[in-house]
Amino acid sequence: MEFKDYYQVLDVARTASADEVKRAYRKLARKFHPDVSKEKDAEERFKAVQEAYEVLRDPEKRAAYDQLGSQFRNGQSFRPPPDWGTGFEFRGRGAGPGAGRGAGGFEHAEFTSADPGFSEFFSSLFGAGSPFGGAGGSAGGGRGFRTRGEDHHARLDLTLEEAFHGGAKTIELRHPELAADGQVAMRNRTLRVNVPAGVTDGQVIRLAGQGSAAVGEGTAGDLYLQLRVLPHADFELDGRDVTTTLPLAPWEAALGTTVSVPTLGGSVEMKIPAGARAGQKLRLRGRGLPGQPPGDQYVGLQIVLPPADSPRARELYEAMRRDLAFDPRARSGS
Repeated sequence: MEFKDYYQVLDVARTASADEVKRAYRKLARKFHPDVSKEKDAEERFKAVQEAYEVLRDPEKRAAYDQLGSQFRNGQSFRPPPDWGTGFEFRGRGAGPGAGRGAGGFEHAEFTSADPGFSEFFSSLFGAGSPFGGAGGSAGGGRGFRTRGEDHHARLDLTLEEAFHGGAKTIELRHPELAADGQVAMRNRTLRVNVPAGVTDGQVIRLAGQGSAAVGEGTAGDLYLQLRVLPHADFELDGRDVTTTLPLAPWEAALGTTVSVPTLGGSVEMKIPAGARAGQKLRLRGRGLPGQPPGDQYVGLQIVLPPADSPRARELYEAMRRDLAFDPRARSGS
């Protein structure tokens, strides 16, 4: 997709105040409104101006967008960085009141968000599938002196080991706010979170009362942490199941053996049957992420040939070629 320089679209400096952004938007919106403009690309320009203003008028979206820096140019090929959105705390609906209660007394649910219908670039940063997909207004409360505080949401990255074992984790969050001078300021805070063992990718933890403060005698909003389990060098996660690859020597696969296999809970002994094939998967029941029921671990077998890098090794390979009469390309039954 193409990077969009929203400051260039509105023709304002990156340091422009909220009032300057608003004035630039109004000027360009009048210029390119399809009902009055005679420009041939008026409709396209008008949509681009609307999209840029949607981001730059909102202190949270603008602060998140600004972290991309100025190294990207308008129209340049772009993909969101892997850590996009980590550490940002946004106002939004988070998980709804129907969320189920999970381990450790926390509530879990999935975020939902309406896609504003802007460009692919906007959707990748702020759409329903993005880290900020839960943004979208207050989650509750009436008017008057008992208005409930707004809910917040953020993303919490976990290693696969942290998701497996759970435990206390200290997180740093940044919340963009509009200062008195119209500039975006960041408020930082530190929280201690108890992560239940066996959480899965995309699961949400609700921290009651950690959102915006209430107005009057209302209750504070909640903070919803959407969990992202980071890729692992040795294990691939699928729900609660994990998959790993186990290298075997040809004689181990042919004759069978017992080998030590790494799991998230520690190494275990696994029996390899005689005649094991490359690509075959064996299952270690209950060795995935904890849960009700727990996930399994699948072990994919990979047969590794020893190199023929010495006279003795070449002699052994020559003996196998001569004595085994093995044709790997022979079709079964031919």
